[in-house]
Amino acid sequence: MSNKPAHEIRFGSMKATIWANETGYGKRYSVTPGRLYKDGKQWKTTDSFDRDDLLLLAKVVDAAHSWILQNGE
Repeated sequence: MSNKPAHEIRFGSMKATIWANETGYGKRYSVTPGRLYKDGKQWKTTDSFDRDDLLLLAKVVDAAHSWILQNGE
């Protein structure tokens, strides 16, 4: 298994990291959503979302779904 994501989609501060996992049934994908923010000079990621983040989160997760459908095996 690779520690590198299969793909990452980013819309502004929202991102969806797509992971490929080999299973006994073939390749399966999982998605880790996140919100980027800056803490001083360092960029960090959180899995906590505010009300105003939710529409953009939905769009980035929808794009991840589309990527998996187009690139899945």
